[in-house]
Amino acid sequence: MRGIHRTSLSIVSAASFFLAGISPMQAAGALAIGACAAYGYAYDYPDSDAAQAASVEKCSGDCKQVVTTKKGCVAYAIDGRKPCGPNGFANAPRLGEAQNTALKFCYKNGGKDCVIRAWICDAKG
Repeated sequence: MRGIHRTSLSIVSAASFFLAGISPMQAAGALAIGACAAYGYAYDYPDSDAAQAASVEKCSGDCKQVVTTKKGCVAYAIDGRKPCGPNGFANAPRLGEAQNTALKFCYKNGGKDCVIRAWICDAKG
């Protein structure tokens, strides 16, 4: 009886050490936005700071604004006829919601022919 108790206790102890080392992934994403439809993106990074830095580094122009997400999506819309003109962006739990909101902001900012330029979703979310 004592042997069974020790074996059970050993298994429980080993399992608790194993589970203590496991932490949930805190993946993050970012979309860097710049003038004239410039953008850079990063997703599934360990934290927001790393995602922001990577998105700015990947920017195709001069990106000064960064939108981040954790377990969600970010979308960026521009006026298709005036890429250096009105734009909009949004962060939302779902891609469709982020895209719709980004388009609304683009139109609200004066866009006439707004289209989605870029989007990212945190795939681990």
